Amino acid sequence: MAAITVRIPPALRSLTAGSDEVSLDATTVRDAVEKLEAAHPGVRERILGPEGKVLRFVNLFVEEDDIRMLDGLDTELRDRDALSIIPAIAGG
Repeated sequence: MAAITVRIPPALRSLTAGSDEVSLDATTVRDAVEKLEAAHPGVRERILGPEGKVLRFVNLFVEEDDIRMLDGLDTELRDRDALSIIPAIAGG
């Protein structure tokens, strides 16, 4: 189990009582999302689609690395890692 910090974007802070960071223990990104959901219901549906995959307009980073370039939701976490939830921004 790794003690990590999840960085919460402004759009999800209403689900975390305004907190911009949540500390939890998790082994993988998937585990972190499930534990975040248990503590703050409604978060998972804003990150994962019904089939359990990361929504295409959401990016998850472990430290500076996009999990899509690593092992996806199965990316392992280490002590003191930061998991950042970053909504994609569209514009023209």
